[in-house]
Amino acid sequence: MTLRTRPNILCNYHGEAHLTDEAHHEAKPDRCAGIEFDAIAPDEKGNTFFFKGDHLWNGFRGPAQLTKEFFKELNDHHHLGHVDAAFRMHNKEKPQDHDHIYFFLDDKVFSYYNHTLEEGYPKDIQLDFPGVPSHLDAAVECPSGECTSDSVLFFKGDEVYNYDLATQAVKKRQWAHLPNCTSAFRWLEHHYCFHGHNFTRFNPVSGAVEGTYPKDARRYFMKCANFSHGSDVQVPKCSEVTLDAITSDDSGKTYAFAGHIYMRLDTHRDGKHAFPIGRAWKEVANGVDAVFSYSDKIYFIKGNQVYIYKSAAPSTLIEGYPKSLKDELGIEGPVNAAFVCADHHIVHVIQGQKMRDIDLSATPRMVGSEFPLPLSGIEAGMCGPDGVKVFVGSNYYHYESPMILALSKLNPIPIKITPDIFGCVD
Repeated sequence: MTLRTRPNILCNYHGEAHLTDEAHHEAKPDRCAGIEFDAIAPDEKGNTFFFKGDHLWNGFRGPAQLTKEFFKELNDHHHLGHVDAAFRMHNKEKPQDHDHIYFFLDDKVFSYYNHTLEEGYPKDIQLDFPGVPSHLDAAVECPSGECTSDSVLFFKGDEVYNYDLATQAVKKRQWAHLPNCTSAFRWLEHHYCFHGHNFTRFNPVSGAVEGTYPKDARRYFMKCANFSHGSDVQVPKCSEVTLDAITSDDSGKTYAFAGHIYMRLDTHRDGKHAFPIGRAWKEVANGVDAVFSYSDKIYFIKGNQVYIYKSAAPSTLIEGYPKSLKDELGIEGPVNAAFVCADHHIVHVIQGQKMRDIDLSATPRMVGSEFPLPLSGIEAGMCGPDGVKVFVGSNYYHYESPMILALSKLNPIPIKITPDIFGCVD
């Protein structure tokens, strides 16, 4: 939150106040000019809103729009419709609250779902969050696993209030090493403090700064001319999507790879975003042929080499790698696709129109079975709870199991890649 003055309507003629408001609304803020956000929060669909005064930005690109066009009641109760703080609730124990956006304005709290104000709101902050002060600067959710329990972090000046959603206990801390946050944002399982036009990533338990910060938000959280950190990726048309590889690790994180970029597919609550492969796995930055996950590790096949990384962040290349395909899996390249089903030890390797099964628990590893496939041109594949998906161009084919894929005589109906799966555009 930033301090601002409100037009004193009672001290002016109505005509003068009306003109002042019109001029104010026409002066749309430009986030690429280096402004300080009042609040940042995603909605239940993963659309992220950046707030400044009575304007907001919907997503990481595009112009400012009036807040009242999305959240009408905020403007009804406050002349400027400004936002002190906002966060998206993470509380699966209370589904009636989970995924709601909570806005804080002065001493009031508003709860929205599907851009509709919930019945009974606004309320005094103390009714919903006892022990949390008014006139906040920032707020951000912290799910269990990232914090010790489902919590919300509230910021006011140099003080941080950790609010436990289950017990309603409040712990007040001072994180002197962290800048005063005017907004805060949890994105892709990381927590960020925004201050000025910069941001700092921090540990939500200790407040420790993680990495080299601050960094300019215009290079990472918005599309601005002359500001880039090398990850500008054009959103492709769905009909043009061609995957090189796809995999889901033991923690449920799903990655799709195409060219030199990758995308997390399990983060619909944060939106889908593409990044350079080198950001997470620098040794294979220029692209991969196949990827599969096994035993808390991710295997990347590139040419005739295998790179193995620890799945847990930050991804670390296992000592001694890369190794040759022959030494690691007992085969020669090239490889078109590879996948492992959960709780199994067999990697199914697709080379041309053949599928070769290799037991990863065996020493040495070698091909145990080989099957001709009914489908040609497979470029990527993965195995999940609902079966096997293999990708050919911008379509995929679904099989109930690897054995059915191997023994089928007829191909199933191709399924088109859609925006809700891959974040592409029609």
